[in-house]
Amino acid sequence: MAVTKTLRELAAFLGGTVAGDGTVEITGVRGIEEAGTGDITFIANPKYRRFLETTAASAVIVPPDMGKSSKNLLIIEKPYVALARLLPLFYREEPDHTGVSAKAHVDPGARIAADVTIYPGAFVGRGAVIARGAVIHPGVSIGNHVHIGEDSVLYPNVTVYRRCTIGRRVILHAGVVVGSDGFGFASPGTDNIKVSQVGTVQIDDDCEIGANCTIDRGALGRTWIQRGVKMDNLVQIGHNVVIGENAIIVAQVGISGSSKLGKGVLVGGQAGVAGHITIGDHAMVAAKTGIHRDVAAHQIVSGFVQMPHEEFLRVNSTMPKLPEMRKTILTLRKRVEELEHELKKLKEELSRDTR
Repeated sequence: MAVTKTLRELAAFLGGTVAGDGTVEITGVRGIEEAGTGDITFIANPKYRRFLETTAASAVIVPPDMGKSSKNLLIIEKPYVALARLLPLFYREEPDHTGVSAKAHVDPGARIAADVTIYPGAFVGRGAVIARGAVIHPGVSIGNHVHIGEDSVLYPNVTVYRRCTIGRRVILHAGVVVGSDGFGFASPGTDNIKVSQVGTVQIDDDCEIGANCTIDRGALGRTWIQRGVKMDNLVQIGHNVVIGENAIIVAQVGISGSSKLGKGVLVGGQAGVAGHITIGDHAMVAAKTGIHRDVAAHQIVSGFVQMPHEEFLRVNSTMPKLPEMRKTILTLRKRVEELEHELKKLKEELSRDTR
């Protein structure tokens, strides 16, 4: 169903103010270079400010420091947050299936709330509980005694192994695997004796897990993804890892077993965390960083291996100068050797004169 709102209505919804024509009608949201009549766009990154006067959008969401413009503006402190709130208003996904499909396999021992949607081809095991409003897409496999919370969405081919718990309003994108065995082997490299992984995984409310992420079950106890965590695609979480509330884990990160990340931690793409590491609250790990020791709260670390971010920047800025520095050092070394030779000769001459 198409949605039409005036700019004034959107400002009231977002808690912003209007500069220009508040009666202009908005029917969609598009990027600043693609937007046309009826669209609202936004400027969150300063490099896009140059498009403000040339965009064909009917209105632009801008921060308070934007200054005067001939365009209709919706002025708000955080334009990107405003965008996040507007998109669901204009682009609502309409389900193409409701209820439990007769082509899904639902074990008679499972408990399914009345308004759950289960698509054809899904599997729900014995003793599983799926709460109201949950949506289970085709190819999803839900193991025995799994609990899926209210309004959670499991996209195609998600697998949730036995006894795992998924909270409310959780989104698991296509191909996510929750509760696979942790990588535990005794006598590694020789006998490789498998250590049974008898724990579980708990994903708390309001988490979003990107496509093809894997979250291993605990060897004993649980792997715990706490409230509000957001993971990008292709992330590997090892057994008994704890990810603190509202942490952000970017694509291709690997976190080894029993490591603990605090609240609000940000981990950049392709970073790797060794096992049994603690990363403090609100720390930041730059992309491709190798974490081999604990990181204090609020610290920013970079590089492989990790070092304080300021030191990393100094090291990186020095690297292009290394050839010239090496040449200088070799020249100085040669000069020092020459001076030492001359000093030795001078000492020998003084010694002869004193005899």
